[in-house]
Amino acid sequence: MLAIARQRMLGQSFKKILPAVSVLRSYSSAAKQITVREALNSALDEEMSADPKVFLMGEEVGEYQGAYKITKGLLEKYGPERVLDTPITEAGFTGIGVGAAYYGLKPVVEFMTFNFSMQAIDHIINSAAKSNYMSAGQISVPIVFRGPNGAAAGVGAQHSQCYAAWYASCPGLKVLSPYNSEDARGLLKAAIRDPDPVVFLENELLYGESFPVSDEVLDSSFCLPIGKAKIEREGKDVTITAFSKMVGYALKVCLLCSVYLDKLCLISI
Repeated sequence: MLAIARQRMLGQSFKKILPAVSVLRSYSSAAKQITVREALNSALDEEMSADPKVFLMGEEVGEYQGAYKITKGLLEKYGPERVLDTPITEAGFTGIGVGAAYYGLKPVVEFMTFNFSMQAIDHIINSAAKSNYMSAGQISVPIVFRGPNGAAAGVGAQHSQCYAAWYASCPGLKVLSPYNSEDARGLLKAAIRDPDPVVFLENELLYGESFPVSDEVLDSSFCLPIGKAKIEREGKDVTITAFSKMVGYALKVCLLCSVYLDKLCLISI
């Protein structure tokens, strides 16, 4: 009974602050809404247009336009030489991608789910991540490994692992895991331009989520710095840090708790 009473109290409190939510997170009418999927697609498109060394490879990225439609329209625009459908062999096409990066190209390797990257982890950790150090800086490996990571809806345990901590603890890799459309667009462009290997962890449940973006974000020159946290909400009493989909939940917690504590700070990393 006590638990039920607490749930009701929290629910009532949340309803009371809903009007305040619209004030705190309101956007101008000029702001455009785009999904995370559209943000990722546009980032790939613009970077491929700007740099002929950028190319895509992975399972079903071309003819099927991506398992999650992130690469929609890119095969038609750039052709099969720059959008490569691969066999179901992560170890094979990841090794090819790393070799292409050695040669100076900029491959973007898609894993249908990052769980499948385990098949290719030797290429990621022992080849891509270590080559710059082992060559005393003579070899750069400008490659991006991207795809959905973590729990999703209606998938098995072997499709639900989060690899953020795994790859973040590996020297030589930069690991990014965006939350909203602005982050996804700006950080993917930064990852493609970076001279070092980047693991880009997306969340399948966020692909269809829409977020407001400004004209600045939609500009082709827009790019976010790697390694700098973003303050989603300023405060002085409590600091909450989160990444990927958990940023959204943390924002809800901040809004709910603001009934009792007005100065919570949320930082997305």
